[in-house]
Amino acid sequence: MENKYLHEVAITAIIIKGDKYLITKRSSKKRRFPGMWTVPGGKMETDDYLKLPKDTEFYWYNVLERTLKREVKEEVNIDIDHIEYVTSLATVHEDGSPSLVISCLADYVSGDVRLNPEESEEHAWVSLEEAKNYQLLDGIYDELVMAENQRKGRKYEWQRSQ
Repeated sequence: MENKYLHEVAITAIIIKGDKYLITKRSSKKRRFPGMWTVPGGKMETDDYLKLPKDTEFYWYNVLERTLKREVKEEVNIDIDHIEYVTSLATVHEDGSPSLVISCLADYVSGDVRLNPEESEEHAWVSLEEAKNYQLLDGIYDELVMAENQRKGRKYEWQRSQ
């Protein structure tokens, strides 16, 4: 790796509506993890802050939250709020690009799910138990368990839950 500080940054939303979580099946045309079930989200872009006025002399605040709201709206056409940190993960993809993913919990606010076909082929609102019936990306079920516990006031670092 040429620059050990340069990472692709992505953020995902474990969206809760009532007692169900939104999961989506990635398009079979996607380069990474085609046809796998996951939660909505996407990559942070410099436009997520550079085109906006700074909040202080030097900084833009709420950049990840703004990115997540934009990505969720683009991917599944719903609005979210009350974004909370759950966990983070890193990987180096087959093409050699390092990626940092920040996983969050968010409340459903409004809108009917309408999928962007370039991103997703199917969606489902599932309980934790129902989520076990889907071919989820490795680690996502554990994140759903973390989110469920976090909603009950029990926070902890990521660990295998199965």
